Order: sequence, then structure tokens, then C-alpha cells
Amino acid sequence: MTEADNTWSVKKLAIVFYPFAAGAVAINLFLLGLIGIALGFPAISPVMSVWLSIPLGIPATWWAAKWVRGLMDEADGK
Repeated sequence: MTEADNTWSVKKLAIVFYPFAAGAVAINLFLLGLIGIALGFPAISPVMSVWLSIPLGIPATWWAAKWVRGLMDEADGK
């Protein structure tokens, strides 16, 4: 196996990280909704948070994958 075959691309990392990033986005949206109640906005239900996290999790996942790929490159001395 060559060195190039053993590396994780940003795309592969993003596929692995998506469920975790989308879950984190859902939790943060729900908590933001709780803060919004104190400011007079309507409440965001947990189900609505999950539905909104599906598309919003994509950019969060991409950012996290790029960050981890950079850390991996730094650890490899690239």
C-alpha cells in the first residue's frame, strides 16, 4: 500500500463526521431556541432542530473535516 492510498481525504472525513456534526448543530439550534424564548421569539421544537440540522450540518461537517485534515497533515509534517 502506498502513502497516497493510506491518506484520508476531506471528502472521506466529511462522510464519517456528518452524523456527529449534524447532531452538534441540532443541539446548538435547540439551545439557541431556548435563548430565543427569553428574547421573545417562538420556541424551536427538538424535531424542528433536527430537521434544520440536516442541511446546516453540511457546512459544519466540511469545516470540521478540513480542520481535522489540517491537523493530520501537521502531525505528518506536511
